Amino acid sequence: MPSGIVVTIQDEKSQIKNKAKAMAVLRSRLLDRERARLAEAESAMRRSMVGSGERSEKVRTYNFPRTADRSPNRARLAQPSRRHDGDLDKLIDALSTTYQAERLRSLNTEDSGA
Repeated sequence: MPSGIVVTIQDEKSQIKNKAKAMAVLRSRLLDRERARLAEAESAMRRSMVGSGERSEKVRTYNFPRTADRSPNRARLAQPSRRHDGDLDKLIDALSTTYQAERLRSLNTEDSGA
């Protein structure tokens, strides 16, 4: 395969020996070129994974034990960290109760207005 690399060696009187040395030098240059290409590809991949370090890419931490649900008309739910672990039963029950109460209120206002 043509590579565009030219190697000339004229160390020996024998053309066969010069050709063998030139092939060895060519082989090592091609190997160096391939290693450089692979290193550049790996470096580009790592750069894309690391990012730029801008503010939008930084990791944020939240102090969950201090948070509380301060929404009006909803029961306060302790231990928000449990919600993040998938324990959503109390939250779903509170939301469902609030939704049902709002629906009943809207039905009562429709019935009394008609």
